[in-house]
Amino acid sequence: MKIARVARGGAISFAVIEGDEVAELDGPPIGGLRFTGNRAPLADVRLLAPVLPSKVIAVGLNYPSVAESIGMPLPSEPLISLKPSTSVIGPEDPIRKPRDVEILDHEAELAVVVNGLVRNADEETATQAILGYTCANDLTSRDLREREGQWTRAKGYDSFCPLGPWIETDVEPLGLRLRARVNGEVRQDANTKEMVFGPVQLVSFVSRVMTLLPGDVICTGTPAGVGAVEPGDVVEVEIEGIGVLRNPVQAAG
Repeated sequence: MKIARVARGGAISFAVIEGDEVAELDGPPIGGLRFTGNRAPLADVRLLAPVLPSKVIAVGLNYPSVAESIGMPLPSEPLISLKPSTSVIGPEDPIRKPRDVEILDHEAELAVVVNGLVRNADEETATQAILGYTCANDLTSRDLREREGQWTRAKGYDSFCPLGPWIETDVEPLGLRLRARVNGEVRQDANTKEMVFGPVQLVSFVSRVMTLLPGDVICTGTPAGVGAVEPGDVVEVEIEGIGVLRNPVQAAG
């Protein structure tokens, strides 16, 4: 099932995509789906970020290829940082490169969407707490990260977390091909089965650090091949079984 947030005629709602139509939901898809009975052609709606999280948790060094590329050992437990909710944008929304960012890297990632309040979860509980998966681009200022030695500003700018195009609820998250393309050129090409810590492990781990709220997102890490993007570029994150997240890059005003 594909769950989306859509805009049509000035109204915003959650919906389920069914072929070339959308079926409107009566509220967020948390704790069950309630349909209004309203339907519309998919071509008549605009896809928005599929969820509005209270926070986004980013995971570092979760692919061996990344650790190898920078000469670091694999972590013994997940390395996490936070992105603010205001960094989230949707499909086709512009990524805005700030003037004080010299090097802006794309990072294609599988994102987990949480379905409920989760605290101190074991892996069985964590499994039940996952609503589904979407594509994410965990944009990061490489120069700020290296200069400041931490992640908050480097990952926290507005528009630095594109999500979408929808939440797929019926997909096995391990074993999916994940790619990033810039202007049609493949930059990253990996498989989610390479992750050091899988989605269930990550939900369980994070929930023992901070309470996860309905709609929160965990970006599960990026494989090797990250690279810089510039205004005028178009970045696509494609994950097998989910879809394609496409965003143009613009200079921030």
